[in-house]
Amino acid sequence: MFTSQLNKVIIILMLTAINTAFSQENTNSKFGKGLFNKVAIDSSWTMKMSLRTQFLTSSDWDIDSNDKFSKANTLFTIRRARLKFDGYAYSPKIKYKLELGLSNKDVSGATKYTSNSPRIILDAVVKWNFYNNFELWLGQTKLPGNRGRLISSGNLQFVDRSILNKEYNIDRDIGMQLHHYFILGKQFIVKEVLSVSQGEGRNITSENMGGLQFTSKLELLPFGEFKSKGNYSGGDLKREDKPKLALAISYDHNNNAVRTKSNSGDYMLIEDDLLFETSINTMFIDAILKYKSFSTMFEYANRKAENAIVRNIDGTTTGEKVNIGTALNLQMGYLFSNNWEVATRYTTINPDQIISSNNKEQYTLGFSKYVAGHKLKIQTDISYTQTKNKQDNLMFRMQVDIHF
Repeated sequence: MFTSQLNKVIIILMLTAINTAFSQENTNSKFGKGLFNKVAIDSSWTMKMSLRTQFLTSSDWDIDSNDKFSKANTLFTIRRARLKFDGYAYSPKIKYKLELGLSNKDVSGATKYTSNSPRIILDAVVKWNFYNNFELWLGQTKLPGNRGRLISSGNLQFVDRSILNKEYNIDRDIGMQLHHYFILGKQFIVKEVLSVSQGEGRNITSENMGGLQFTSKLELLPFGEFKSKGNYSGGDLKREDKPKLALAISYDHNNNAVRTKSNSGDYMLIEDDLLFETSINTMFIDAILKYKSFSTMFEYANRKAENAIVRNIDGTTTGEKVNIGTALNLQMGYLFSNNWEVATRYTTINPDQIISSNNKEQYTLGFSKYVAGHKLKIQTDISYTQTKNKQDNLMFRMQVDIHF
């Protein structure tokens, strides 16, 4: 009942906003720049509303030791559907962002810790530039983790993020972040982020169940800024005329975490409806380089836990384990003059032997046609995955991405 009413409210808001946007004969927005852009008559606030969706089809086959393929598992789905509002309130120094997820993939994961409600809110954050190069973020948004996670799902070089991100990212959470940057010499930029968050992920309505989560990030741009924030966008769509490089390291400490993947994954339940707690530390090192239509990206992840094996109060194991280990992701691509791009990716996952011996390697070849940059594109990729002690897997995907 609640979900039905909430969906009706969202639809009404969407229709109202779209009706407002097109109530005039013309709109002041170009394709990919938002459905509409509004500025208060006294310039005391602005709002841009944008909408994007991804249509995905995929097929995968298991391959046995005799190179025989299983029956295909085929999927047609709306991978993502997002509605976003952003702008500033009262002053350009106070920015805001609200992003809602509307597809089943976006809202899934309801638990009693989210009041058994769909997880519709992705981002709800205010960014206050309170002094010089200092900016304070308050609300729910992505934590300053690995680059692959911080790149928007609408700006990816492949159909989706790597399996490194799937296993080890630290995703979104609710809390506060302090951002700062300074410039050395003429162009060497140093960016720092410190974050304190609740530690249980997005849309949590329960009180803090473990300890707090602390995240720090340092990013270096020795050759200055990328065009159009290209250090957080897949492929060199802006065709950098000079080499641009970004190097970053992030460290995350989730004190007394209660989920198997730090602030995501399964809740580690033990008897009497209690939660198992263990501190989890995650480190990321990454880099991205772009120059004259060529791009390459590197990511390394390392996760450790004080106690990786989930145990009941009496010491017996529950069968659940904290997802610890290391991973490496390497990818590169080249954008041709006709806006077709070819890209390759290699990813390896190495779980700690305490939890699993199923090391995994994945090889991916991707092709993209950028009709209007990342705002309108068709992407396809094929991946071959080898998992120790399991059958190999072949996966084909194709996706259309449109962003108003």
